[in-house]
Amino acid sequence: MRGSTLLAVLLVATIAAADESYILDDSVGLGRRFDGIGGLSGGGATSRLLVSYPQVQRNQILDFLFKPKFGASLDILKVEIGGDAQSTDGTESSHMHTATDENYQRGYEWWLMTEAKKRNPDIKLYGLSWAYPAWVGQNSGSPYTYPEITAGYITKWIQGAKKYYNLTIDYVGIWNERPYNKTYIKTLRKVLDSSGLYHVEIVAADGSFGPISNDMIADKELNASVSIVGAHYPGTHSDPAALSTKKQLWASEDYSTFNDDVGAGCWARILNQNYVNGNMTRDGLMTAIEPWSGHYEVMGPIWISAHTTQFSQPGYYYLKHNSGAGHLENGGSYVTLMDSQTKEFTIVIETMSHDHSKCIRPPLPPYTVREQNATFLLQGSLAKVTQLSRWNSYLSFDSGNSSYFEKDIPVKVEGGQFNIFLPVDSVVTLSTLSGQQKGSYDNIPQPKVFPVPYNDNFNSYPIYSEAKYFADQSGVFEIAKAEDASHGNVMRQVVSTRPITWCDDANQPFSIIGNVTWQTTHLKVSVMLETATTCAFVAAKVDEGGCHSASATGVFFWICSEGYWNVTSDLAHTETLSHGSYDIKAGQWYALDIYAKDDIATVSIDGHEEASVYTKSKVKAGYAGIGTGGYYYAQFDDFYLFEATYF
Repeated sequence: MRGSTLLAVLLVATIAAADESYILDDSVGLGRRFDGIGGLSGGGATSRLLVSYPQVQRNQILDFLFKPKFGASLDILKVEIGGDAQSTDGTESSHMHTATDENYQRGYEWWLMTEAKKRNPDIKLYGLSWAYPAWVGQNSGSPYTYPEITAGYITKWIQGAKKYYNLTIDYVGIWNERPYNKTYIKTLRKVLDSSGLYHVEIVAADGSFGPISNDMIADKELNASVSIVGAHYPGTHSDPAALSTKKQLWASEDYSTFNDDVGAGCWARILNQNYVNGNMTRDGLMTAIEPWSGHYEVMGPIWISAHTTQFSQPGYYYLKHNSGAGHLENGGSYVTLMDSQTKEFTIVIETMSHDHSKCIRPPLPPYTVREQNATFLLQGSLAKVTQLSRWNSYLSFDSGNSSYFEKDIPVKVEGGQFNIFLPVDSVVTLSTLSGQQKGSYDNIPQPKVFPVPYNDNFNSYPIYSEAKYFADQSGVFEIAKAEDASHGNVMRQVVSTRPITWCDDANQPFSIIGNVTWQTTHLKVSVMLETATTCAFVAAKVDEGGCHSASATGVFFWICSEGYWNVTSDLAHTETLSHGSYDIKAGQWYALDIYAKDDIATVSIDGHEEASVYTKSKVKAGYAGIGTGGYYYAQFDDFYLFEATYF
C-alpha cells in the first residue's frame, strides 16, 4: 500500500517539477551482456546446516533462493570444490582425499546443485577451490607445482558432476583469493578441452582485476584460456586493463555484509553500480541456522535480488551508459536490461544513501543522496511502450518498517516519457514484463535453542555423508562403517595428510557442535584410535572456529594410544591442566565423559573418574567438540549431550 499511496499523493508535484531527465535508447546499440546474479555456497559452511533442515522448511528455503519468479530467483550457483581444509567457516570434503580415492557421495554441494537445477533448469553452475588435498601438489604445499595433476583433479570433479548427478558445470575458477599461476591456467584449459569440456569457461582469478588482466594482455594464450575476468569485492569499480581484455567482467564474489536492512541497501547499490561504475555484469542471502527448529528468516537481500532477477535472464543486455544506465543527478543509479530478441526491457533504479548501504568491505567513500523527481525519455524500440509494471522497495531505517518488493500500480508512458518521484533509500523496478510475485509460506516455525539432551549414534546416515549439526573445522569427519559391527556407523576422521590450506589450519582435525555461548556442557563420546602413537579428544567451551581455529581454547580431554590421558586448556596442546595414565590401546573403544561447569571440569574414562580439574577461568563458554591430535584416522560413536546451558 505504501507504494500506491506515494504515487497518488506525489503525482501532481512530480509532473510540475521534474529535476532531471534521462534517455533510454537502444538505437545507439546495446551495452554488455548480463550474466546474472548468483549465490555462493562455499567458505566451508555457508550451506552446512541447510541440508539438515526438516524437508518442508528445507524445500521452502530452496524455493526462496532458486525458484523462478518467487524469491531471489538466482541465475548462478557458485559452490566450493571441497579441499579437506578450512575455508572460512569450516572444511568441505574433497572428492579425492588421495590420488587413488575418487568418491562423489561426499559433501552437500552435489545435493544443493541438484536441488537448484530442479527448480531452475537454466541456472548456471560454477565451481571454485579454496584448498586442495596434499597429494595434488605431491606434498609441496602448492597446487601449481604439478599443473597437470591439479588440472586433472578439477576435471574429474566436473566429470563426476555430470556422471553421477547429470549436472553440467558451466564455469570453473582457479584458487579463491590466492595467487594464480599462468602455466596452470593454460594447462587447465588444455586438459578441459582434451576431455571434451569445451563449454566450461574459466573465470580468473577471483582476486583483483589488475594483475590477471595485465598478464592476459601480454600473453595471447592466457587471454584465450580465460573467458571471464572475475574480481572479489571490487567496490563497484573495475580496472582499465580489465576493460582492455574485452572479456566479460564479473564481481565473482560480492555483498560482504549482514542479512539486514543495511545489508539489503548494500546489495541494492552494488547490483546497479557494479555495471554503472565498473561494467561488471554478474554478482552474487537469507538466514537459516536452526535446522533443529526449522526456523528461517527471509530478509531484504532476497527481495532486492528479485528486483533484477525476476525481470531478466542471463543473456539480456544492458543498455549503454547515458543511454539507459548511469548515475542519477541527486544520487543513486539506474540500469536498463533488454532482451535483444523480443525487446522486452526492465529498468532498475536505486537511491540508497551512504550510511544505509555500507558493505563490510570494501570501504565506501562519502556521497549524498536526496529525494528527487526523474523523467525518463524512451527512444528507439522503447518509444512504443505505453505502460510499465512497477515494483517498489522502501527501506525505512528510522521506523524499522521497511517495505520490500511490493507491487504498485503501473506507470503510464505518454509521448515516450514518464516521470517518477524517488525517495531516498528506495529501489524501483519498471518493466514491460509481468508474472512476478513476492513468494511466501505460512507458519514458519519459531526459533528454538539447540535441543538438549541430544544424542546421535550415526546409524541413520549414508556412508561418506556428514552427521547433522556438526561443523568440521580442520580435517574431515565422515560417516563410515565400523569394523566392530556392534558400533554400526561411526564418525571417522579421514584426512591423513595436512592439505594445501587456504587458512592457517589447525594441525589437529576437529569438529564442533552447538553454540559458542554454552557455559556449562556435559557430554560423552565413544572413541577408538586406529593406530599406535595417536591421540583423540572430546572438548567443551571451544571458543574458536573458522580461520582462527588453530588458536582455539577451551577444555580438551585427550586420550593417547601410548597409555595416557591429559586435559589441556587449548587445542594446540601447549598448556596441560591435568594428566594421568590409563590402559589405552589402538583398536579398542573408550567412553570419554567431560562435564565442564564454571571453573571446574570433571573427566572420566569408561565411567571411572580420572580428575576434577580447575580450569583457571580461561574460557567462559564455547562449543562442544571432538577431534584428533594430528592428521590420522580415528573413530567416534555414541555422542551424548546431557546438558548445555547458555552464558
